[in-house]
Amino acid sequence: MKRQQDIKQVRWDLALRYRLIETVAWWEGRLTTGHLSQSFGISRQQASKDINTYITEHAPRNLTYDKQLKGYVPSKHFKPLFIDDSASAYLHLLYQNNERAPHIEGLALAYAHTKVLEVPDRTIRAEILRPLLKACRESMRLEVEYVSLANPAPEGRLIAPHTLVYTGMRWHVRAYCEKNNQYRDFVLSRLRGHPELDGNSENGIDGDEVWNNEVTVIIEPDSRLTAAQKAIIEADFGMQNGQLLIPTRRALVKYVLQRYQIDPTKMEPRPEAQQIVVKNLTELEPWLYN
Repeated sequence: MKRQQDIKQVRWDLALRYRLIETVAWWEGRLTTGHLSQSFGISRQQASKDINTYITEHAPRNLTYDKQLKGYVPSKHFKPLFIDDSASAYLHLLYQNNERAPHIEGLALAYAHTKVLEVPDRTIRAEILRPLLKACRESMRLEVEYVSLANPAPEGRLIAPHTLVYTGMRWHVRAYCEKNNQYRDFVLSRLRGHPELDGNSENGIDGDEVWNNEVTVIIEPDSRLTAAQKAIIEADFGMQNGQLLIPTRRALVKYVLQRYQIDPTKMEPRPEAQQIVVKNLTELEPWLYN
């Protein structure tokens, strides 16, 4: 009980640093003073002091210093005090940091007047996410079990993941699949079992041509709308000269269209329901169904 009271009395700025310490150590596997100094604009000396204070005053068994890695790593006794160590909490953190600049001052007040419509939380286990993150960082192969609508029974796959992607509705990982001999998307909530790392892979991000090449999605108002209606749509989407240009990776084209609620296979009978269309759909077709 005393420990919980002590934690509650930690200054807000220190609590934020301790959260970063636990997040980086637990999920990334290696913490340095650089993580704190770069994130909070403090000196390395202050960052070192914060880490030492965290260890001595709050969690003496959580971190150990690895001389070979030149950083702190989570011990086998690691128990987070300032963060939720679930996979969902970490993925939400990634999403939030991607959308917002890392300015702390005034953030809590802003959130008091903000409501975010959350999508259903998909079950992603920490014991799946952690080795997946390591495989992405270190270009390693990962043996996993995967289910799909075509194959509901868990099927063993050997993949080389390189990037986690959030589409707005769910998380997936871009990875080379040795079964299909090509780069594919794997939905995180469909991974099963206990993934095992299986050495380094030669099929890293550099070989993913569809990922590494970009294309521009061109969106414009439905041509059936009146001029006044088109002007409203152009303002809604921040269009310039009647068009919205969205640069994206070829591998993400279909997800961009999903975010804008555009179904390339059909056209709504009423232009007021359709509102926007993809001008260069023919150019994009090779990456819509891969």
